Amino acid sequence: MVTGSGTAIRTEDFGTLADGTPVHRWTLERDGTRVRVLTYGGIVQSVEVPDRDGARADVALGLPDLAGYQAFSGPYFGALVGRYANRIGGARFELDGRTHRLTPNEGRNQVHGGARGFDKRVWRAREVAGGVELSLVSEDGEEGFPGRLAVSAAYTLDEGGALRITYRATTDAPTVLNLTNHTYWNLAGDGSGSALGQVLRIAAGRITPADAESLPTGAFLPVAGTRFDFREPVPVGAGYDHNFVLDGTGPAAELYDAASGRVLTVTTTEPGLQLYTADHFDGRPFGPCAGIALETQHFPDSPNRPEFPSTVLRPGEEFVSTTVYGFTVR
Repeated sequence: MVTGSGTAIRTEDFGTLADGTPVHRWTLERDGTRVRVLTYGGIVQSVEVPDRDGARADVALGLPDLAGYQAFSGPYFGALVGRYANRIGGARFELDGRTHRLTPNEGRNQVHGGARGFDKRVWRAREVAGGVELSLVSEDGEEGFPGRLAVSAAYTLDEGGALRITYRATTDAPTVLNLTNHTYWNLAGDGSGSALGQVLRIAAGRITPADAESLPTGAFLPVAGTRFDFREPVPVGAGYDHNFVLDGTGPAAELYDAASGRVLTVTTTEPGLQLYTADHFDGRPFGPCAGIALETQHFPDSPNRPEFPSTVLRPGEEFVSTTVYGFTVR
């Protein structure tokens, strides 16, 4: 069907989990953009957009079936990540004088919400103007996090075919929260190989340097004169898994593929962006650097870093975060 917003919306079955839980796929289409979203993990399965000649291709790394997402869960292909995107050191944090111990799932640390984060949950879905809203309740103590959290993510298409993701959450007890989408982008299109060499700009004058466990040291490193300086567009090389401190003016990032002419512009309300070039992909199912993740989020390990922007959510407050992925050509 086509809603009053101008977005065509349809839903279909996408398989069943071992416990009998059904999974559905929602397809949104508007102004040349076609997006497919799964209720499993809030996954963005595909994003099809035209090149400068009008030929449409899938620019988001995705898998064809539910079994694939369960078999290759580690890369978080297209997933909605939470309760806490990125890492929490020692799988613990202190809040209001109480220590909370989380489920470690990367050595001694917790990454992307633990062993059964939001990327492995089946979300409830309902149609909204311009798209679909996914929602779930994360119970108190899930993966060690305090508070009963009610969370939603609305995936909608704006005029021009931009994909907007709006996250909302409330809690009944003080907790921490950091949500992101983990899509890997390759503007050359599906099956094109490495995304390295595509041209990237990030509006960030600093990064938060990390140690050998990919945890922030607490310092802020100016990017000037380093390989982290993307303030002017430069081709992306390998070896990035770093948090950039966004300047907060204009788009957070822009990615450009010269061959196709496709441009991805990322705007966000978040203070940080994790650039990950997927160097460790081993060919199952994608090769090294097949996609570039641009994860808009708060900083890694913020619950243990009072010098970072706070990720605390308290009863009576509403968490609201928006990221928009716009598509154009040049």
